[in-house]
Amino acid sequence: MNTSLLIMAAGMSSRMKASSSDQIEDKKITQANTRSKGLIEIGKDSKPLLYYLLFNAQQAGYKTIYLITGKDSSPFRLIVKSFSNLDHLQIKYVTQHIPSTRTKPWGTADAVYQALEQFPKLKKEYFSVCNSDNFYSINAFQKIKEIEVGGAMIAYDLSFLKFNKKKMAGFALLVFDSNFRLQKIIEKPNPDDFKKYSDSEGCLYVSMNLFSFYGAQFYSFLKDCPVNTIRNEKELPSAILNMVHANPGSVVGIPLQEHVPDLTVKEDIQHFEDHLNDLDFLI
Repeated sequence: MNTSLLIMAAGMSSRMKASSSDQIEDKKITQANTRSKGLIEIGKDSKPLLYYLLFNAQQAGYKTIYLITGKDSSPFRLIVKSFSNLDHLQIKYVTQHIPSTRTKPWGTADAVYQALEQFPKLKKEYFSVCNSDNFYSINAFQKIKEIEVGGAMIAYDLSFLKFNKKKMAGFALLVFDSNFRLQKIIEKPNPDDFKKYSDSEGCLYVSMNLFSFYGAQFYSFLKDCPVNTIRNEKELPSAILNMVHANPGSVVGIPLQEHVPDLTVKEDIQHFEDHLNDLDFLI
């Protein structure tokens, strides 16, 4: 049974800090410039994004959260300790160490690899992985945690995502066979080429970084993940594709037709708050 969720929160938030917005109050601008994205306070109740994420994870049935942070996890520990209504979750902290030769982490594949190194039991278990700056629904979490056949990923129907074309152009398109087994991940494709990657019904699917894996199957691909020559990072899509090439059919897609807001730049904060208001989110 999959009851473990790894949340990646060790990123530097460079795009958030570099962005600007005249739609949000000064307090949130200050937080966006100084905090990890998951700790920015959102909505009328001023709860950090991470709270809403953990609340939905708990409702979906996860029991153990592995929160992957940078060297100093104290801001997360202090804020998470203040959260209420999360009594069914056990929070464990993973440190994504940065080599002395680098100024930022090695990337998402390295984040998951370091989690498995620091908590070896994960090498023999099923677990899920997600970002700390996306707000996944209870439905999405339930669907991904129920898959225990190797690797899986939520495939979001592009037509249901409420983003502008510029933002969507930065997503990774997913290509599946007729049985919804992953074949390719197309990073930042030319929008003019979108149609050729659609399925037989004309649907396009993208990744919003919500996965499940079996540690014993995936560990070696994390350990040996190559460095992306463009971004100079070890990225989960590279490790996933290497596993698919070595074991065809080892990653399945779970199509989902719903929106999932994220925090990349400051203007996304208002978008996220509008989404919470639409949901009438109760805490």
